[in-house]
Amino acid sequence: MSPGSTTRTRAWVLAARPKTLPAALAPVAAGTGLAAHHGVASALPALAALTGALLIQVATNLANDYYDFVRGGDTEERVGPVRVTQAGILSPEAVKRGMVITLGAALLVGAYLVWIGGWPIVVIGLASLACAVLYTGGPFPLAYHGLGDLFVFVFFGLVAVSGTYYVQGLAWPGDALLAGAALGALNTAILVVNNLRDIPTDARAGKRTLAVRLGARGTKVEYMLMLLAAFIVPVVGVSRFGWPSPALVSLLVFPLVVKPVKRVLGFSEARELLPALGETARVVALYGVLLGLGLALG
Repeated sequence: MSPGSTTRTRAWVLAARPKTLPAALAPVAAGTGLAAHHGVASALPALAALTGALLIQVATNLANDYYDFVRGGDTEERVGPVRVTQAGILSPEAVKRGMVITLGAALLVGAYLVWIGGWPIVVIGLASLACAVLYTGGPFPLAYHGLGDLFVFVFFGLVAVSGTYYVQGLAWPGDALLAGAALGALNTAILVVNNLRDIPTDARAGKRTLAVRLGARGTKVEYMLMLLAAFIVPVVGVSRFGWPSPALVSLLVFPLVVKPVKRVLGFSEARELLPALGETARVVALYGVLLGLGLALG
């Protein structure tokens, strides 16, 4: 895609990467379903949590687009969705400005959540905003030092689910962390596919992701472990935490993992992993919604 072949609106849609947004939506759905199960669900805080999560996801995407380009991590050799900065569709300055504006919007949403939840939300919110930039920016970019997987597991799993619950129930029940572990594992699986695809180009650029450190074989094992962890969680929730049996409806997404698993385990060229990204993202979205619905209806 050349700089003159798309409209400015389309360019910003590409920069926001809407296909990644299930990573933000699914934890909020699960956390809200758990709040409903405990009888503490509240619509406005849940909506604000969703809006904030989506904005942080978009800000993270813009930060990655900008910082990966200026650090040399994105080159013409990279295989994957278009990066608007590297492709010359948007200027680095414009993308950086978009990141700042999106972070500002997330901060405004966070102010409402702080009014609801107090100082714990201040800590969570500021940490989330900072890590959105520090994932690929700052003096010690997490993704470049093998910490990206941990960041995703914590902030798009544990923090996202338990934080969504907290702004509705003002408590930190143990099963919120359990549900957060499931969504964190699945969201990490999306990143694993992305990093598995980029091992050759990341290694040449000096981007020492966990996939680069583990190698292709170890990264495939990590992917399988993330999926396994997510499918164990509902069983543990029902058997140990008193979750209603409808929560097990989330296991219905199991057939959807067959295709991406086959691609991850059997690929020979990086391009063959591109469909696995979208397929894994669909698993995350459907799992989070079904788990939330199962908890709420139960």
